[in-house]
Amino acid sequence: MFQIIRSGTQIDFVGKRHLWVGISIAMIALTVVLFFTKGLNYGIDFTGGAEVQVRTPADWDISKVRSELDKAGIKGLRVQEIGDPLAHEFLVKAQGDDTSLNQVSMQIEGALAKTLKPGEFEIQRVDVVGPAAGSSLRMSGFLSMFYALLCILIYVTIRFDYRYAPGAVIALFHDIVITLGVFIIFQKQFDLQILGALLALIGYSNNDTIIVFDRIRETTQQHPELTIEKAVNRAVNETLGRTILTSTTTFISVFALFLIGGKVIHDFAFTLLIGIVIGTYSSIFIASSLMIFMTHYQERRNKALLNPQKA
Repeated sequence: MFQIIRSGTQIDFVGKRHLWVGISIAMIALTVVLFFTKGLNYGIDFTGGAEVQVRTPADWDISKVRSELDKAGIKGLRVQEIGDPLAHEFLVKAQGDDTSLNQVSMQIEGALAKTLKPGEFEIQRVDVVGPAAGSSLRMSGFLSMFYALLCILIYVTIRFDYRYAPGAVIALFHDIVITLGVFIIFQKQFDLQILGALLALIGYSNNDTIIVFDRIRETTQQHPELTIEKAVNRAVNETLGRTILTSTTTFISVFALFLIGGKVIHDFAFTLLIGIVIGTYSSIFIASSLMIFMTHYQERRNKALLNPQKA
């Protein structure tokens, strides 16, 4: 049978855990600094803006629509094709403040009217999201991630014990923060679509971590004579082939979406690509390292309870 990782492989993942944790802390710290200095490039879902649905002639494609609207200098412009391609309908999103939101549809109509005659295009729908509503939606989005992490903390605590739960949740937090750091660096627009990708990433990465934790628990039960470091090392090595296969096949599928899925899904796929790499790294190096730390903490606590005078 074909094997990616040979049986009996013993790569010393645990021995370098302080290095991996140090690298992760540095990346998280850098992301925090960038967040407060450069900031996320929020889309209109979170800052306020207007969505205008337009119908164009049959010989216009998305690049033609974007090109004509770019000439008008509309702020925070995004264009995506919607519905049947034969209908030639596009959703135009543009940022704006309280004073300019109502003028966005007029700007879009004016930009199209410079090239097209009346009747050759149609403004079908205009939706406006005010800055206050966008701010509220942004807070709700971050709260949804917080509640997801809280539920996972409770789930892992019940399924395993409290030694495992912090590692799982901190590893997921690590994945989200570093992915956001990449978005800040490239100044890609952060909107509801990206928030959905981050929530999907939480589920994917947690599943990978649970597989590793299951093997760690099984190994510690079957080989109680092993130290926690050796048990974790053995468990990670035994699940390494499965982790590589799962991550690689998922990465290839998402990369295909990234390449040929079109601009509508481009940023969603980009988020998942970054998240898959970081999530695989955290499942192997971060979650297991934190589980070792919690085990040693429990051992020290038990010794202190048994020998209060020495403590």
